Formats: sequence, structure tokens, C-alpha cells
Amino acid sequence: MTSFQSCGNQKKDENTNPNSRKITVEEIIQSSQYSYLKVNDGDKDFWIAIAKKEVEKGGTYYMGKGLEMQKFTSKELKRTFDIIFFVQDFSDQPIAETKTMPAGKTSGKQTSERKAGISVKPAEGGITIAELYSNKDSYAGKKVKISGEVVKFNGGIMNKNWIHIQDGTEASGNFDLTVTTNDVAEVGNKITIEGTVSVNKDFGAGYSYDVIIEDATIPVKL
Repeated sequence: MTSFQSCGNQKKDENTNPNSRKITVEEIIQSSQYSYLKVNDGDKDFWIAIAKKEVEKGGTYYMGKGLEMQKFTSKELKRTFDIIFFVQDFSDQPIAETKTMPAGKTSGKQTSERKAGISVKPAEGGITIAELYSNKDSYAGKKVKISGEVVKFNGGIMNKNWIHIQDGTEASGNFDLTVTTNDVAEVGNKITIEGTVSVNKDFGAGYSYDVIIEDATIPVKL
């Protein structure tokens, strides 16, 4: 996987993100969570995926850099894209260069609402979200394996993808787990992640996590 960068021959808008790119939308496929767009940057056609929104065919937009995925399959669309870029920054106006922070956890509040009906069994050799929160200090700095359902996905933030999973368990009101990874998963996917536990992680600007799994891989999609 590689990051998607701007072409060197594309004219940059003054005071905008040097990684942004002007594109024209040629084809639109909507799913429940994403808009899949075939676009052209004046040089070539390619596919991108953004958080679902209304987009005009033939319209001109601006996109930031994205994460390249090869042979990515959308189960909902029942389609495999040879190459697709998951893009976080997408606008009908030039994108200003700003430091983007992930949606975080402040004052102990959950970053996602609890989704009803989730019940995911632990992977072999794995633990539940409740077990992790109940024993977070003993797991700090260790690699763990946790299965859950994806309830939120934010791609390409700080060169990482941010996934929230729930498994139906909770401890002291904590039921949602944030995971950073270079892999991609769609909302609704049931996955097993393997990564390192960090506790009391502070990214600044008021964004902190009691528990977060960093640099995870997704070896299993259930």
C-alpha cells in the first residue's frame, strides 16, 4: 500500500494543500457508507472512495491524498476494484492545508454510539473489549487480538486509517475500541485485529484515548 500523491505537473492553488488535486467526477456508485467515484485529474482516470455524500456527475471537486488499496473488494457492491484510493479530504472548494486530527475521546466519552445487536465471539487466543478495558494497565505495550464489528471508518488521517469496533461487551461503560491501521475495512465488517495496546494516549488539542490499539493488522475478516 502506498499513499496517493499529487502529480507534479498539476498547477497548485495558492494557499492550498500542496497534496490536493483537482478532479472531475465521471461515474458515481453509492453504497450505504461510501461514495465510490471514478474521477479524472486531467491526466488519467482512477477510482476513489469517500464517506458517503451527494456528488454531481461531471462536477469539479478537490481531493487530498489518499491510501492506495489494490484488489479491494466491497462486499456490499460485490465488486473488486483493481486499484482504489480511500480519500479523507474531498470538497467542491480548494482544500486548505490544515493539520487534521482524528475524532478522539475526550473526558471519557465514547467516540461512537453503541450499536444494538452486536455480538462477536472472541478469536482463538484473543480477548474481548471488556477484558481489555478491565485490565488495560496489564495489557499496556502488549500485542492483543480482538474481534469486533466495524462501526466507524476514517481513512487517511495522519497517514493512518482509524477504525472503531464493538463486540457487544463493555466494562464500566466502555464498549467502543479505536484502532489505527494501514488496512481497510468497511462499516459492518466483522474483523479480527492484532495490534499493540496504548493507554492514556494524548494526541494534543484535547484528543486523548484511555485505550487505543495502534499499528494493527487485520488478518481476518469474518
